[in-house]
Amino acid sequence: MQVKRKEVRTYADRREYLIKAVAKRRKELKRRAVEYLGGSCVCCGYNQHPGVLDFHHIDPTKKEFGISDKGMTRSWEKIKAELDKCILVCANCHREITLGVRVFTDKG
Repeated sequence: MQVKRKEVRTYADRREYLIKAVAKRRKELKRRAVEYLGGSCVCCGYNQHPGVLDFHHIDPTKKEFGISDKGMTRSWEKIKAELDKCILVCANCHREITLGVRVFTDKG
């Protein structure tokens, strides 16, 4: 009878697992956040790929954290509270808003 050896996990194995798990969680939270805000750019209607959609804080003085920066490591409840201060815009419209070319001050 063969004795089954217990597989030894290394730091590198654990590190790789955690990197993949965090990436998977962030991707899922981004998908949920995009869906929560309607799934398309409020300015032009773009909805082809969630990676192109940004969260723009309507009033930057009320911004507690950047959702796309370190926000995806927070609880869904905290993310939703922050999303309620944002509009969903595509990257192009977001740049135009930031540059002042496009003005958007109110949700809906």
